Amino acid sequence: MCFKNLPIEFDAQGKPFLRAGVADPYGPSSAGPRGAPAQLTAERIEDLLKRNGYIKDLDFDPVTRVAGALAFHTVADFQGRKVLEARSMATLFRGYEVIMIGRDPRDAIFITSRACGVCGGVHSVTSAMAIEMAIGCVPPPLGILIRNIALALEFLYDHPLHLHLLAGPDYSAAMVGPTNPSLLARARSAEAPHAEIHGFRTIGELMEDLNPLSGKLYLEALHMTRVAREAYVLICGKYPHPQTIVPGGMSSTVTLTVMNEMFIRLAQFFDYSKKLAAIWDDLTEFFYEANPAYKQVGARRANLIDTGIFDHPDAYDATYASATAWGERRWATPGVIMDSQLVTTDLHALNIGIEEFVEHSYYEEWSGSGQRQRFPTDPVGNPLSPYHPWNKVTKPRPQGQNWKEKYTWDTAPRWDRQAMEAGAYARLWNTAVARKLPANPFIEATGTSLKLRLPKGALPELELEWKVPAVWNAFERNRARAYCTGFTALVALNNWLAAMDRLKQGDTRTSTPFEIPKRGEQRGVGFWGAGRGFLTHHLTLDRGAVANYQIVTPSTWNASPTDRWQQPGPYEEAVLNTPLLEETDDPVKFKGIDILRAIRSFDPCMPCTTHIHSDAGVITRK
Repeated sequence: MCFKNLPIEFDAQGKPFLRAGVADPYGPSSAGPRGAPAQLTAERIEDLLKRNGYIKDLDFDPVTRVAGALAFHTVADFQGRKVLEARSMATLFRGYEVIMIGRDPRDAIFITSRACGVCGGVHSVTSAMAIEMAIGCVPPPLGILIRNIALALEFLYDHPLHLHLLAGPDYSAAMVGPTNPSLLARARSAEAPHAEIHGFRTIGELMEDLNPLSGKLYLEALHMTRVAREAYVLICGKYPHPQTIVPGGMSSTVTLTVMNEMFIRLAQFFDYSKKLAAIWDDLTEFFYEANPAYKQVGARRANLIDTGIFDHPDAYDATYASATAWGERRWATPGVIMDSQLVTTDLHALNIGIEEFVEHSYYEEWSGSGQRQRFPTDPVGNPLSPYHPWNKVTKPRPQGQNWKEKYTWDTAPRWDRQAMEAGAYARLWNTAVARKLPANPFIEATGTSLKLRLPKGALPELELEWKVPAVWNAFERNRARAYCTGFTALVALNNWLAAMDRLKQGDTRTSTPFEIPKRGEQRGVGFWGAGRGFLTHHLTLDRGAVANYQIVTPSTWNASPTDRWQQPGPYEEAVLNTPLLEETDDPVKFKGIDILRAIRSFDPCMPCTTHIHSDAGVITRK
């Protein structure tokens, strides 16, 4: 049984059902998560601030270097070198779910892609898949393969962007020098174990080239993002908001010439993936050896969730009834990791376990005592919570910020009432442990690792092995993201070879004609993913128009606030566990680098200047 907190059990055939004898099975007084950390109360924090001069408010606004709006509030104990309170704040209401109501569902492909200026294509595909399920439209095999390649290319843009433009500068000489000068001094004389692969003799040289705007690794990453986008637009028309994604496949005209031009660019990622893995192996192990306390930076329970991605053309039929079967044949296996253990790969179980809560969010509750639940079950009769996305109604209610009440525009999604983390690394972990990969010559799942056989380029052929980590923290997130670049490139290669075989056989059909039904009610869900992990679009149609539309993104999970059981969201939990390792006791000089490393390791999709406000003043970092 995969549920420990939800009142769902399974019969002898594996069919889920609600536990008998529970009057209000999903009510607010029902069981909450066990063993989860809890936030200190607002009263306790206020008392600590009054009594202790070394305990200070420390606010980051905004946190990230690109795309969106994320602020973060902490209370830091500068004597104990730890964080006492952490609150994640999404500061903008964007309301795509509200915009979609009453529209033709085909509009979703173009409207929801605007949810992100970095990875809009993933939203287009997820909305297309939700429509396919709702109307019963199955893409042809070549359409599935081309869609897989397009999304792999989008990820090959996204991974270098995160590693060396958004998160990487936190490990550069420009940041390590001011915050930890002794660490940079040590790095300058520390030999890099994988110098023969990445070309840096010492860790110090590597840190210098991670410097933003001027470092070679930073500039190389900019170039590689361009290479990926050049390949992407060959089949998607433009970037970031593609024009060729449709329900039923792709509207692209795909020829051998287009495929060859695409491969020229894809092949550049084979060597680049080798370098990325070597760089982040060396950086991670250097920090661990220099100070084992770095293993606690961004640490939290390994609770991960992912819907899987990259469909098999012989399995995907776009139906919800068969979602478990086609989901388990994906190149990246769906799954839930709970306390480092795989508990399910079943897309039905994954779906029915999702709930969204708004106790600390700027929304009105849509479910309560006496209210009718629109969908008590999913399309195959499995029980659904009134807090499930198919039952959710977006009711924005802006108000003043209050840590006891509401403080963010993000909701609190939970799976089995646990705070789950989304990330590209969840794909690796599920796929490695589940061992359900399609047979292929390049990627092998061992049960504890993924072996990646990268072809020869300027560098010789090389087998990388990403191993399920013993600890889960900021460094392991970034290391796994580096390995995920190689995994993604090899998934693209496998799908490219399969598409070439079809083209050579004369199969050029990339889409299936469809019509939007004008009568009745239909439901669909797109199970897909972004560069930073989990992505779903839950859709309800009524007489041909959108009656409800709900999007759950990776950052919806990761940036989520504390929930009704006082369980912090993933960013909040990771920051609460982070020691403050900067070499200063002066709050005025404090940069908050370890807190920022913790948050940025999740790749928050939110912009570009960081202002740090503390009781001692304001620091602006551009």
